[in-house]
Amino acid sequence: MSGADDWPQEPAERVREIVEGVLDELDLDGEVEIREEDDRITASVAGDDDYGLLIGKRGQTIDALQLLAYQAAYRGMRERKRVVVDAAGYRERRRETLTARADRAAEQALSGSESVELDPMSAQERRVVHEHLKERAGVETYSEGDEPHRCVVVAPLVSE
Repeated sequence: MSGADDWPQEPAERVREIVEGVLDELDLDGEVEIREEDDRITASVAGDDDYGLLIGKRGQTIDALQLLAYQAAYRGMRERKRVVVDAAGYRERRRETLTARADRAAEQALSGSESVELDPMSAQERRVVHEHLKERAGVETYSEGDEPHRCVVVAPLVSE
């Protein structure tokens, strides 16, 4: 990673520096593609390596890198937008897994008239489940527990 004197001024380039620096430290090869939109900066890592080390168990490493990139990108700035770090399509695969699990939990809650507690997950992953089931008839969702064991509960709506 660069010294303070040549640290980029633009948040997107700061994100690139952080992600490339972590790849170097982990001795992983990969191209970092940066996409900047109105509401977010996305850093996508692609290459031939197995990015299991970068993603980590249950996505904890990539989530930590994402937080670090966000903090570095906007250090000393008031205006901020979301930062997303992805490797080898992990985020989309994880979203598909979460929404499928959310659908199964909703079916269980409706058929058994009991609440279903999902596994603990990050705030970002909990948001995916809440958003996915928001319009689903007959169920509600809420988060329960303390980090890092906070989870989503899918419950049947009680008719009044």
